[in-house]
This record gives sequence, C-alpha cells and structure tokens, in this order.
Amino acid sequence: MGLDAAWLNTAARPGEDPRAWRSMHDWLHFRVGAHIDVDAFIAGGRFVLESGDPVLAGDPYRSNVFVWFYRDLPDEAPVPGSIPVLFRDDRIVVVDKPAFLSTIPRGRHVRESVVVRMRHELGLPELTPMHRLDRVTSGVLLMSIERRYRGAYQTMFQDGEVTKTYRAVAPLLEGLELPATVRNHLHKVPGTMQAEVLTGKEPNSESLVELERALSPDEEALLGGEPGRAVYRLTPRTGKTHQLRIHLWSLGIPIEGDPLYPVARDVAIDDFTTPLQLLASELRFTDPVDGSERCFVSERALPLAAHPAT
Repeated sequence: MGLDAAWLNTAARPGEDPRAWRSMHDWLHFRVGAHIDVDAFIAGGRFVLESGDPVLAGDPYRSNVFVWFYRDLPDEAPVPGSIPVLFRDDRIVVVDKPAFLSTIPRGRHVRESVVVRMRHELGLPELTPMHRLDRVTSGVLLMSIERRYRGAYQTMFQDGEVTKTYRAVAPLLEGLELPATVRNHLHKVPGTMQAEVLTGKEPNSESLVELERALSPDEEALLGGEPGRAVYRLTPRTGKTHQLRIHLWSLGIPIEGDPLYPVARDVAIDDFTTPLQLLASELRFTDPVDGSERCFVSERALPLAAHPAT
C-alpha cells in the first residue's frame, strides 16, 4: 500500500516500572491503548514481532522487543492532480508535485501523500523524499529509490550543495526595488501554524527575490480578483520553514493564495479551490554518486489553475 509499518519498543522509559506489566497485552494497553483498540488488534494478529509471529494476549511482557503494526487510516479526500515523473534511473526519481499533496504521510494526510502514492504507483517500497515541499507548494521533488543511496543525497541538501529556484505570483508593487536580498531570523514553534520573524537576532535565512514579468490579462483573468500581479523568481540560500512565503510578505508582496500569510485563514482540509501560487520550478546539483550535473525543471506553469469545488 506504500505506507511503512509503525513500530514500538517495549523498553521501559525513565520513571516507568516494568513490573506493572505482566503481559504484552498489559504493556500495549499502557503504551497505545488511548489511540488503538488493542484487544481488536491482538485478535486480528495486527501486532507482529520481528520474528513475524503475532503478539498473543497471553504472551508475557518482555523488555526491549520491537512490535510492528499498521495504523488504521483516516478517510481522506482525494487530492486532485497527477504526479508526473520527470526523471527516473536506478538511484533517484524526480516528480512534479501538485499543490495540496503532502510530501510524507503525517497527521490527516496519509494515503494522500507523495510517498504513499508513488511507492504504490511505481512499486518502489523504499522510495523516500530527500527534501520537503510544503503541502500547498507545487513543483520539483527529488526522491531516493533505495535506502543505500539516501545518505549521499540527504547530505547534499544539508550541506547547501543544491541550487533551488522557485517562482511565485504576487502583487506588482510600485516602488519596490528589485532584485533584493531578504535576510532575517525565522523561528517556528512546533505545533503552531505560522513561523515568525525574530528581530534583533542574527539572520538564519536568506532569499534573492527578482521580478520576472507582469501577468498578462489572460493570466490575470485565470486568477480573478483585482489585476496587477507579477511572477517573481526566488532563489533561497537557506531552507527555513515557510521562508519564501515570509520573505515575500515582508517585502509587501504576499504570495497569491497563501492560507497563512499575512493572515491565517480557516480553510477546510478538503478545499482545493485556491492553490498557493508558489512553484519549486528548478533543482540543480552535482550528483554525489557519479559526479554528473543534474538539472530538473517543473512542467507546471504559473499561474496554477484552481480546482473546482466538489
């Protein structure tokens, strides 16, 4: 199905007394009983040991044992749009992600994620993204086919050896001097929706913003609303969460269709009518395995078309 099994380790955590668990059934109730119907999972053979044997209700508790299981999946609205494969060889797959599709399975987006859909579609159970795009961002995404290649490609991103080019639709602001380099300190608290700019702190983010062209009348008509928008070329030199979205907002040109900046809007999770007009359009790097020069370009064009309400 494309979704990795979840796992648990039975070792007691600090402050826990393993003498309280006479059986594996007791430990599972303690650890995950608030979220999982443990009795039903045991009856259905859904908790499995590393040996492949199912966990039985009467099995005595054992410490430092791995238990594997597949989670029940929530109902998910299908995300519109295909995931074109731009390139594939024996090490990597490069796809062109549509808006509203999570890169990895998390929260309420499990089946409807690039990882799950492409593992299933391509028959590649170890397919894993080497970087992330926000759920609402579209464009080029690099994935590793096998576990043995992950380290080389992940290190390449961590060391800043990848050139990323984005394009965005935002207001055409009279008097804004471009190109401009935006630097500031961005911080996002886990569990919050918006990141924030912390003044007085050393910058940890940097983006080059360039004006590429004004939208044509036909393109303006596709978006609706007031005319006077443009396509901007964005070159991030760091990779902080929501960096480009905040940097354009700080210039007075928030990205068209952004549900978070400048104001968080209450948008239903299955509302696909207004895509964020931000496209990861190009990815360039020297392949860390064979030294070849790689360049991948999105086939999508701005402005991104809206999907009708269902």
